[in-house]
This record gives sequence, C-alpha cells and structure tokens, in this order.
Amino acid sequence: MEAFSSKDMAMKVQKKVLSSMATKNSVQMFIDDTTSEILDELYRISKEYSGNKTEAQKVIKDLVKIAVKIGVLFKNNRFSTEELGVAQDFKRKLHQGAMTAISFYEVDFTFDNAVMEELLTSCRDLLLKLVNNHLTPKSHNRINHVFNHYSNPELLTKLYDPNGPFKPNLTKICKGLNKLVEDGTI
Repeated sequence: MEAFSSKDMAMKVQKKVLSSMATKNSVQMFIDDTTSEILDELYRISKEYSGNKTEAQKVIKDLVKIAVKIGVLFKNNRFSTEELGVAQDFKRKLHQGAMTAISFYEVDFTFDNAVMEELLTSCRDLLLKLVNNHLTPKSHNRINHVFNHYSNPELLTKLYDPNGPFKPNLTKICKGLNKLVEDGTI
C-alpha cells in the first residue's frame, strides 16, 4: 500500500517553491536585515576574490537556499529529537565561529587560519548531519559548495589581512555578527 501524506507533499512543494524564489532580490523576504547585510558583504568579497560575478552569486544563492530549506523543515517540525540535538550543536559551533571571527578582527595579527578552517568544517559537518535524512544530494552539494568556498585558506588570509582590501567588508561583517550575537540569533 502506498503511503501518501498531503502534509509531506505540501512541505516538498513549499521547499521547492521557496528554493526557486531564493534570489538576491527576494532574500529580504526570508532573512532579516542584519543577515542580509552580512550576505551582501560576503557576496562582495567572493566577487572581488574570485573575479567571477556568476560564482559569487551562485555561492550566496546556495547559502540562501539552504537556509530557507532548513527554515521550512524547522517550521514543519521535521527534525527528530536527535536531529534537534545536532541543530543545537550546530548553533553552538556557529556562535563559537562568530565570536572567533569577531575576535580575530578586533585584534590585528591574531588570525589563525587553521582555527577558522576547523570551525567552518565543523559547522559544515554538523549541518550535513542535520539535513542528511531531509534534503537531496543536490542540497548537500550546495552546503559543501558554500563551506568549501568560505573556508578557502587563501581567501581567509586575504580577508583577515589588517592592511588588505577586504578590511571594510570584514568590518561590516563583524559589526553584523556582533548584532546577531547580542540579539541571540547566533
């Protein structure tokens, strides 16, 4: 006997529709202003670093799609108790990453590439574990794409160069991260 659930079908459609709508212009509908400003700075960094506007747009679009899909899963109570534990671990690791990013920014010449890369890799692995039973391999590839892009050691080194071209971008990102930490968002 075939198991059919209109609720499951509705959630799949919702994920698909929101995923296809997740363009830079519609980010405001799903993501708060502070997060949107951080995403804009991440886009500018990616575009400048890679010299490729299309790639920069794709990495941000992938990030937004994943955030929206996870939001839909949470909204529809799709995560098991164990998965909610993984989500809490992810949130703690994300908070730790934000605090570390801010600390490296505030104290020149303290940036440690290995520490930041490990934090980003841990976040990626927890996120993949969280969505393993819920999202397609294509979404898993999107998660890998985003985290691999931003954990690139060369990109991170340029980003945290106190005299580098990304200092204004990093200032805005850390200001936004500080606000998200203060608000308890991360």
